[in-house]
Amino acid sequence: MSWYYTPHPTVYPAEEFDASADANALRKAMKGFGTDEEAIIHVLCARTNEQRQEISEAFTRELGRDLIDDLKSELGGKFEDVIVGLMLPPAKYLCKQLHKAMDGIGTNEKTLIEILCSLNNEQMHDVVANYEEMYDRPLAEHLCSETSGSFRRLLTMICIGSRDPQGTVDQDLAVEQANQLYNAGEGKLGTDEEVFYKILAHASFDQLEIVFDEYKSLTGRTIEQALKSELSGELYDALSSIVECVQMTPHFFAKRLHKAMDGVGTDDASLIRIIICRSEIDLQNIKDEFEQMYNKSLYSVVKGETSGDYKRALLALIGDA
Repeated sequence: MSWYYTPHPTVYPAEEFDASADANALRKAMKGFGTDEEAIIHVLCARTNEQRQEISEAFTRELGRDLIDDLKSELGGKFEDVIVGLMLPPAKYLCKQLHKAMDGIGTNEKTLIEILCSLNNEQMHDVVANYEEMYDRPLAEHLCSETSGSFRRLLTMICIGSRDPQGTVDQDLAVEQANQLYNAGEGKLGTDEEVFYKILAHASFDQLEIVFDEYKSLTGRTIEQALKSELSGELYDALSSIVECVQMTPHFFAKRLHKAMDGVGTDDASLIRIIICRSEIDLQNIKDEFEQMYNKSLYSVVKGETSGDYKRALLALIGDA
């Protein structure tokens, strides 16, 4: 199944790792007049998140200082966003991104979709627990206050973490679910949205892949075609994102990265978030997919869209051109 692609990261654990030496190197890079940004990139962009947490602990233990506070006081702009983002544990980083997407006037639905529709249950539970701890408010409650209708119900279901565990498959049920999707959409006048979001929010990604195959056998049309003809707006965006993540996650993120850099201006927030979040999971796969889809390397496009230390940090995480 395509879901079982072998994930290849671009950031691996540093060999001969010494948290104390790294902590002292970072202190030296920030001490006195001026900051040695190259040294900061050299250390933090070449360590895993787990190693960065050890460096942070060593920094406090041996120097009596808070590494994130020091970095914030020395750095600025998008370069600071990358480096401070790297220092946060993955679940806490995603919580900050979700909160930012809902805080203040307006809601960034695309960010909510990108994050929530690509997480598995274990990751979702981790994010939910951290969110309430960080913001003293349940994530589901915050989502409900910022969204509405079927889109809200879908995100709430995902947030509750009721998706079947990975590997859960039932061929007979898949045939039944394909029929349910057809009868809720193309097989009737109007659309029963509830059937769509219940199946796509509950079934494991393995199961959904079989359901989509069965749908094609049953109707001669792809699930993407069905969604496009039956749904619209945020609900369509969210469900089609789930479909893409089921069929090939790297494709989903390659498309998102391309969109973040295509046209006038760059969506730096999305660019930073995806590169940080996927660097230890499957950024190499995303790079390969990006080059295949757009006939140019992710490295070269990011290089052309960014500048300065911000550019150097992202390119260090992306790895070789």
